[in-house]
Amino acid sequence: MPDLRPTPPLAPAADSGWRHARVAPSLPEVHRSVVVPTNAGFWRKVFAFAGPGFMVAVGYMDPGNWATDLAGGAKFGYTLLFAIMISNLMAILLQHLCVKLGIATGRDLAQACRDHYSRPTVWFLWILCELAIAACDLAEVVGSAIGLQLLFGIPLVWGCLITAADVMFVLLLQHRGFRYLEAVVITLILTIGTCFAVELWVAKPSLLGVLGGFAPSPEILRNSEMLYVAIGILGATVMPHNLYLHSSIVQTRKYEQTAGGRREAIKFATIDSTFALMFALFINGAILVLAAAAFHRTGHQDVAEIQGAFHLLDGVLGVTFASVLFAVALLASGQNSTLTGTLAGQIVMEGFLNIRLRPWLRRLITRAIAIVPAVVIIGIYGEDKSTELLVASQVCLSMQLGFACWPLMRFTGEKAKMGEFVNPWWIKLLGWSATLLIIGLNVKLLLDIAGLTGS
Repeated sequence: MPDLRPTPPLAPAADSGWRHARVAPSLPEVHRSVVVPTNAGFWRKVFAFAGPGFMVAVGYMDPGNWATDLAGGAKFGYTLLFAIMISNLMAILLQHLCVKLGIATGRDLAQACRDHYSRPTVWFLWILCELAIAACDLAEVVGSAIGLQLLFGIPLVWGCLITAADVMFVLLLQHRGFRYLEAVVITLILTIGTCFAVELWVAKPSLLGVLGGFAPSPEILRNSEMLYVAIGILGATVMPHNLYLHSSIVQTRKYEQTAGGRREAIKFATIDSTFALMFALFINGAILVLAAAAFHRTGHQDVAEIQGAFHLLDGVLGVTFASVLFAVALLASGQNSTLTGTLAGQIVMEGFLNIRLRPWLRRLITRAIAIVPAVVIIGIYGEDKSTELLVASQVCLSMQLGFACWPLMRFTGEKAKMGEFVNPWWIKLLGWSATLLIIGLNVKLLLDIAGLTGS
C-alpha cells in the first residue's frame, strides 16, 4: 500500500538548472540522521563519514564477482587482473561523481533523471534500472543459496527461499539507525577479507604472475571468450544500481548546508568510498588469484562453478579448512549484498517515479523479482546451471551500465546544475572516456554473441 506518512522536508537545490527548485530527499527515514561534528579533527570526520562507501563497495564483491573472477582465474590465469584493476579505477571515479551529485544538489541520480528528462525517458531508464537490480539481486540470492548448500547441505531452491527472510533483518537494522546497518556491512566485509587473506597465504600464488596480470594484454580484445568474462567482471565491479545508491546514502550525513560544508562533505565522502573500493579491489583480485594459483596452475582450467571450486580447494591446497573458509566468505558476501540491493530498489522507485511504498513492501517486491526466476530456472534446469546464471546476470548488469553513466556524467558536467561543484575538464575527459569504453565494449560483446564479427 502507498505510504501515507507526511512528506519530509525538501532538500535544497544547488542552482536553477533543475526543472524543480526542490525535491523530497531520498530514504527520508534516515536522511541527515548521522550528525557530523563541526569542530572535530580530521580523523573524527573521517570516521563520521565512513560507512556509505563500504555499503557501495559491497556491490563490488558480491557473488556475481565470484563467478566471473573464478572463471577468469581458472581459465586464463592472472591475465584478467588488469580488467579488475581498470574496473575498480572506473568505479572510484564514478562513485566520486555520485558523491558530488548527491551532496551538491540534494538529489540522488534517479531524482536527477526525473527532474531533467521527459516522462517516457524516465520510465525507460527506470525499467532498465529495475532490470539491473533484479540481475544483481538474482546473483545475491543464488550466491547466498550456494553458500547455505555448501555449508549445511540445504538444496538451492530452499536456500533461495530462505534468503527472503533477510528483508525483515534489513528493516530492523534501519529502524535502529543507519549506523547499525553500516556496522553490520563492514563486519561482513572484514569477514570476507580475512577468509581470503588466509586462503592466499595457503595458496602461495606467484608474485611475478600477479604483477604481470595487472599489465594490459591485447589478447583480451582478440579472444571473444576472454572478452565475455572481462565484460562480466566489468559488470560485476561497476554496478549501475550502485550509482543510484551512493548518490542517496551520502545524504544520511548531517553536514553544514553551506558551500564550505558541502565541499568538506564531498572530500570526506570521497575518502570513504576510495578506501572502501580499494578494499574491494583486494577481494576481487584475491578471488581471481586464488583461482589462478589453485586451479589454473594445477591443470584444473575448466573450473568455472563455485561448487566445483569448493570441492576442489582442500585437495588442491592440501589443507582441510580452505573450502569452509571459501563457503563462509561466499555466504557473508551474499548476505551483505542483499542489504544494499534492497535499499537501491527503494531509492530508484522513489526517485524515478516518486512512488513511496513502505520499506518492507518495497523490499519484499525486490526480493520476489529475484527469487522467482532463480527458483524457476534452478527447478527446471537443475542446480548445475547456477554459476552460468551468475555470470549471465553480471553481463546483463554491464549492458545497462552505460545508461546510468551517461546521465551521471551529463549532470555533474553542467555548471547550471552543479554550480561551483561542476566537473573540471580532466574529470570530464576521464569520465566520458570510461563511459564510452564501457559502451563500446558492450557493443562489441553483443556483436560477438550475435555472430556478426569474427573471433
